[in-house]
Amino acid sequence: MGHADITPWTIALAGLLCLATAMGIGRFAFTPLLPMMLNDGVIDLLGASVLASANYLGYLVGALLCTFQPWLWRRFPRLPQVAASTWVKAGLATTSLLTLGMALHFPALWPVLRFAAGIASAFVFIFTSGWCLSQLAARHASSLGGIMYAGPGAGIAFSGLLASGMVSLHWTAAAGWLILGVLACVLTALVWPTFYRTPAPLSVTAAAAITSAAASASGPADSAAGRKQMLLLAVAYGVAGFGYIITATFLPVIARQALPNSHWLDMFWPLFGLGVMAGALLATRISLKGDLRHVLAGCYFVQALGVGVTVWSPTLLGFVMGSLLLGIPFTAITFFAMQEVRRLRPLAASSYMGLLTAVYGLGQIAGPPLVAVLLRHSKSLGEGFTLSLEIAAATLLAGAAMYLWMARAYPMAVHSDVKI
Repeated sequence: MGHADITPWTIALAGLLCLATAMGIGRFAFTPLLPMMLNDGVIDLLGASVLASANYLGYLVGALLCTFQPWLWRRFPRLPQVAASTWVKAGLATTSLLTLGMALHFPALWPVLRFAAGIASAFVFIFTSGWCLSQLAARHASSLGGIMYAGPGAGIAFSGLLASGMVSLHWTAAAGWLILGVLACVLTALVWPTFYRTPAPLSVTAAAAITSAAASASGPADSAAGRKQMLLLAVAYGVAGFGYIITATFLPVIARQALPNSHWLDMFWPLFGLGVMAGALLATRISLKGDLRHVLAGCYFVQALGVGVTVWSPTLLGFVMGSLLLGIPFTAITFFAMQEVRRLRPLAASSYMGLLTAVYGLGQIAGPPLVAVLLRHSKSLGEGFTLSLEIAAATLLAGAAMYLWMARAYPMAVHSDVKI
């Protein structure tokens, strides 16, 4: 079939399932399964930090490979030109196999599997984002990109609910990895036909409109101001990676420390996923014509509040509110940041999306080791986690301040009727 039959909704839903597989399962299934692995005695908290860091390091490496891919093609012209859709499919297939591999009891191999899963998830995230956003823009449906970014939340919510059910049935973590690996295979099969087709390239008119919008909003794409804005955007985006990752990695464990006898312990992670979905869908209702840096600052503030509320009120209500507030801006931040990339670098968006993702990965990598160090030097687990969360919340507030400063230092053009 040709590209004409691929509707904007088909593209957005295919992107949703891709990100649900690569991010919701390939990356974040580890969080709800971690308490099960601890209970099974196959890992301890130090080992958990190692596995988490291995995954985040892999995510960084994958993002860097995507960032420098255009340079590699120019430097080595004989290298095959691989289509974005091919990278998406390869990443999804790899994610499925690596998730299944975690069901095998080879602890020495687990860091390698989590590292490789990080690389695969970065490729799927970056190339799915670039492919879907460009195709939606060509069809004048950019706002549907928010639906795609509901995918990680859907994967997080489902994997969390599944893990909760398995805990009540006293299943092992290995069974959880096996079931989620099979689910990843099914989701990959569902989206495979969409990415098999060759999509329409951006029309000359659409490409010109995007370039014109970027020029009117921030000046020439390659200007010194434009390069400085990209650098600042990358740093601010990396702050979000550090700010959320401590809670996102250790939320079930933190909850167990604060509420040891609660029957709701396994519901906080699915609530985080539902918050992610809600935030992504709400993002589709926000106009992309205004200055998204103000929106990003608001998202960071909400996420900082979500991290902080679990410190100020380590109660059932506090964890419910914290899970939702942390989740709502999670992929909305990604959606708006990637739109900023397309505004500043419309002709090399995928490469710069890789740059932002790499810096985000650096922020993530710093989180788990910090927790491990603080836990080692704290009088109790509760004290160590509290200090970690306070640092994370302060970092997110600093990121919000960065966006507000950027909006003031580099104002967008007031008169621009071009739709990005």
